[in-house]
Amino acid sequence: MLDKIGPAILLTHSQSGPFGWLIADKRPKLVKAIVTIEPSGPPIKNKAGKSSLPWGVSVIPVTYEPAIAMPEELIVAHQPIADSKTLVRCWEQQEPARQLVNLKDIPVLFMVSESSYHAEYDHCTSNWLTQAGVNNDFLRLEQQGIHGNGHMLMLEKNNMEIVKLINSWLLKKTAALN
Repeated sequence: MLDKIGPAILLTHSQSGPFGWLIADKRPKLVKAIVTIEPSGPPIKNKAGKSSLPWGVSVIPVTYEPAIAMPEELIVAHQPIADSKTLVRCWEQQEPARQLVNLKDIPVLFMVSESSYHAEYDHCTSNWLTQAGVNNDFLRLEQQGIHGNGHMLMLEKNNMEIVKLINSWLLKKTAALN
């Protein structure tokens, strides 16, 4: 579709999160930015230890450099300790980390809300992206003064505050692209 409509900004939420990474991976020149709100995660395995996103950010192949044919080629380890008492331990690549080369030049805004079940593990996906060479602005809404939201934050009473935050970020990031 991007081939027909031209460059776009992708906005993903929850289960649609991996589609943003996959679309950008296939058409990096046509994705001007990605705004992802609590995308599927965490990378590799979920809290229960079951496979969740074996390719790190998706369940289907995504382009890494050096290239891999199977997700088992990603050499991963569990964080020795969590970043804080309220966060889960993340899976991360062993260094040198493979890079998500097609995503590295795309601005990414990664948002998580204060009261969502994602709050304890979304940092893991942000960390995975950073380690794989994808700069992303990871924003916890409570650190921006926006409190109380759950996973469906776009449906809550303060959704316009969130829209203003996203719009401000987009204006700043896309202005740099022009």
